[in-house]
Amino acid sequence: MEIILKQDVEKLGHKDDIVKVRNGYATNYLIPKGMAVLATPSAVKIHQENMRQRAHKETRIREDAQALAAKLAACQVRIATKVSSNGKVFGSVNNIQVAEALAAQGIEVDRRNITFTGAESLKEVGVHETVIKIYRDIIATIQVEVVGEE
Repeated sequence: MEIILKQDVEKLGHKDDIVKVRNGYATNYLIPKGMAVLATPSAVKIHQENMRQRAHKETRIREDAQALAAKLAACQVRIATKVSSNGKVFGSVNNIQVAEALAAQGIEVDRRNITFTGAESLKEVGVHETVIKIYRDIIATIQVEVVGEE
């Protein structure tokens, strides 16, 4: 069954993509949750017209996303937290704290788009790689340094 996605769906596609899925997945999950609509011939025509109108907006959004990625590549985040004597963090450093640290530097990023390589949160002192999904296929990698609070 072909459907038109109304929002990004993990491991399936991005908003406005036309994808082929199994009937049960579409009728029992995606369509009732409002994540997709059935790709009937009339819906596809309307979708194509909307995509044509949005094409010029897409280039502007991509340029802004690439500028943000370049800005993020040049920045390093430093987060101070309580640590034990052997370098373990009490609790953990999560994507919310990274988003707040970036906001303090004047860069607004949605916390849901921040992922840590290899873990959901940072539990040790040191420099860690963090991936930020900015727009569809545009991602930025930043260094997050977790240090002990004094």
